[in-house]
Amino acid sequence: MSIWQPEADEALIARAPVTFATGAATPVSGMRWFRDTQRNDIQDELAGWPAGPTYKYRSVGDTVARNTAKGLLVAVGSGIRGFLSAHGGAIGGTPGLGDKGTNVSHDYADEVDDFPVMWAAPGTIARTLPWQLDPARSSEKLYRTHAVITDRRLAIVGFPYVKGNDMLIDDELLWETPRSSIERVELRDFKYGCDAKVFFVDGSWCRLASINRERLTRYLIEPLDFIPLESLTPAQRNTAEAFAVAQAPDAELPLVKRNPCGCLRVEVVALSTVHAFFGHTGLDMVMDTNGTELKLTEYHPEDFLT
Repeated sequence: MSIWQPEADEALIARAPVTFATGAATPVSGMRWFRDTQRNDIQDELAGWPAGPTYKYRSVGDTVARNTAKGLLVAVGSGIRGFLSAHGGAIGGTPGLGDKGTNVSHDYADEVDDFPVMWAAPGTIARTLPWQLDPARSSEKLYRTHAVITDRRLAIVGFPYVKGNDMLIDDELLWETPRSSIERVELRDFKYGCDAKVFFVDGSWCRLASINRERLTRYLIEPLDFIPLESLTPAQRNTAEAFAVAQAPDAELPLVKRNPCGCLRVEVVALSTVHAFFGHTGLDMVMDTNGTELKLTEYHPEDFLT
């Protein structure tokens, strides 16, 4: 078993499962496209990619028929639901809608009229992303892809998935890019609150999905203003280091940030805790300025991860 690790002087910050996103609005449900900046399909131009499915956008007529059939099935099963919307942009009652999910699209051109997960002119960064991120080309039943975030780069790793053994990780580095190549990251909440657009400095972008989106995006959005351990008070440092040691024998040095309320969040990453489904689970706690670990009931609103 081999878990990918950064360089000795590079800080490992987070790891989360990741794939290209999948359309949820009815006209693009279950689909995704790879586009150039004129919305041409470029999947056959991507170097080294195996052939993938060709999707067809559902017209309004197709969508009405599809939703009518689905509405009838639901009505028979429950007797309480009406027919679904013909346009897919404001469909109510979505099963499994997450806390951050919304039924209203604020990115209609790329979520209902189309669903590109790669937007890239020739020679741009997004075109170099690995094909293993595509669920249609690489089944998650057999192979998983994770994003690894460090203080230097964003990396994509992949490994064979063995059902029933979620701690068996044998990483292959598939792709990486320096953090400086990432211009910004925007969350996309339609419909399940799992997607994010990653924009690169060359104008290309990709749309990724993760069941652990917060860990995937948080430190690509927020500044890496970690407090050096030597800058903590002795009491704060003792609490932070004791927390890290208690998590796992191979825990990295604790990452400490100051919350807006003044309390300090301590996060720990340990390679031995990598899980095929979740990536690195959140190992964190909050302490006050005296270095006392707070109980969950003592958290301020600013102490909760959002």
